[in-house]
Amino acid sequence: MLEYHIEEVRPGDRKSNRMIDDLLEQEGIQRDANLDYTCALYDENGRVAATGSCFGNTLRCLAVSHAYQGRGLLNKIVSHLVEVQCARGNAHLFVYTKCQSAKFFRDLGFYEIARVDGRLVFMENRRTGFRDYLKNLEREKKEGKKVAAVVMNANPFTLGHQYLIEKASAENDVLHVFILDEEASLVPFPVRKRLVMEGTAHLPNICYHDSGPYIISSATFPSYFLKDRAAVIEGHARLDLAVFVRIAHALNIKRRYVGEEPTSRVTGIYNRIMRAELPEAGIDCVVVPRKKQNGRVISASTVRSAIHEGHLERIREMVPPATYRYFTSSEAAPVIARIVNEREVVHY
Repeated sequence: MLEYHIEEVRPGDRKSNRMIDDLLEQEGIQRDANLDYTCALYDENGRVAATGSCFGNTLRCLAVSHAYQGRGLLNKIVSHLVEVQCARGNAHLFVYTKCQSAKFFRDLGFYEIARVDGRLVFMENRRTGFRDYLKNLEREKKEGKKVAAVVMNANPFTLGHQYLIEKASAENDVLHVFILDEEASLVPFPVRKRLVMEGTAHLPNICYHDSGPYIISSATFPSYFLKDRAAVIEGHARLDLAVFVRIAHALNIKRRYVGEEPTSRVTGIYNRIMRAELPEAGIDCVVVPRKKQNGRVISASTVRSAIHEGHLERIREMVPPATYRYFTSSEAAPVIARIVNEREVVHY
């Protein structure tokens, strides 16, 4: 009987990482760029028979070599990753998987949140997790004939974000603003949320929400089992919208406002899919032309680029006063250092 053991694989372990990459490639999987823990299950000869990884509270890059399938090894990997997550204090876990693999995760105690037929399933390990989230949102429902939503990262909050929110606020009775709360952004979530609220404090009809784990961001969405880049973006968008539609119904949201960004391929595909699919769910998709400054579109990437290049004074004309005050304060020093040291601050 073969003996197996599971160990963490650190980035410096070139031999094991090479075997993991080979295994993932054999199984048609590309290693995800966003991982913070990886393990390997070795056979008695030191070969990697199975692997799995984590990022935040998600499980990723799970694979078993064809030569070892049917021996329950993936179960061992998932059990190990769950133990790692529990040790980190993450009891609420999520997994994105192919439709044909969903039954396996159901057998391990995961429950379906949403799916894109033929492609992806989004699952969690709490039976009523998403249902409870929707119930909590319903308690924050505000009455109004016109109810809209904006979802943003605000990394950081710019005059472009402010313009989008002001327009949506003026055209509706109630506006729900969801701020992505995952911590893969250069500007920390508590700062992003504070700057959004300070920059829109003059608007009386806004309800602010942390996105929670159910509104998906590009940083947390895994791309490893969708080989084509456009397919990754489309899969992400459709899964995101499947979740958002249920959130919208809980809050009686009938419009979603999004900013146009001609230079962003990701935003272009996202907006195209939203314009096509949201109306089918009874939700209008309003694409707002981006605010410009001196003929140039204002974007968070432009602001980060100015900071990255050491031109802090340039951002004054691109951000609300609260954002500028933050970046010229001592509080922002660690964030500015992080942006300056980041290799790539423009996101497409």
